[in-house]
Amino acid sequence: MDNGGKLVIFSAPSGAGKTTIVHRLIDAMPELEFSVSATSRAPRATEQDGRDYYFLSPKEFDDAIAAGRFVEWEEVYAGTRYGTLRSELDRIWSAGHTILFDVDVMGGLRLKSIFEERALAIFVMPPSVEELRRRLEGRNTDAPEVLDRRIAKAELELSYASRFDRVIVNDDLNEAVEEAYDLIHEFVEQ
Repeated sequence: MDNGGKLVIFSAPSGAGKTTIVHRLIDAMPELEFSVSATSRAPRATEQDGRDYYFLSPKEFDDAIAAGRFVEWEEVYAGTRYGTLRSELDRIWSAGHTILFDVDVMGGLRLKSIFEERALAIFVMPPSVEELRRRLEGRNTDAPEVLDRRIAKAELELSYASRFDRVIVNDDLNEAVEEAYDLIHEFVEQ
């Protein structure tokens, strides 16, 4: 699995803008390739298997864990697991690319602990919890009780920001993307 390649990890509370930043970076930096995570949840309306996630049934996820197919995995919400497949890292590194992760905070910390200096871990910070709530409400994807759980989880996740290599405050998307671009460019060139 391990060919000495580098990886960049983006983590943030839901709604902080990390996925938007990641998509912009993928478009701007052809040396980066997105690592598609596996999940035990069902796809949302526009999501496609193999592009957004590898959608596994709970049993398939259990079987993959038992077979040692994950580098890391986490139960992010009760009954909903996400993980990084070893085969995904092999695929990207064999193409000579740097892996770009968009993962939850605990998954990001776990990946950083596994890959240490070969990984750049970036935490995307929302300008405030109030702004985070506004963004999540604007998505119109969650029931009020789910939104409250996401906000409570976000408040806990914000306490982990200092454990990441860098923190980017996403109060201006273009500036956040530019800052991330500069950090990655410097890291990959080392």
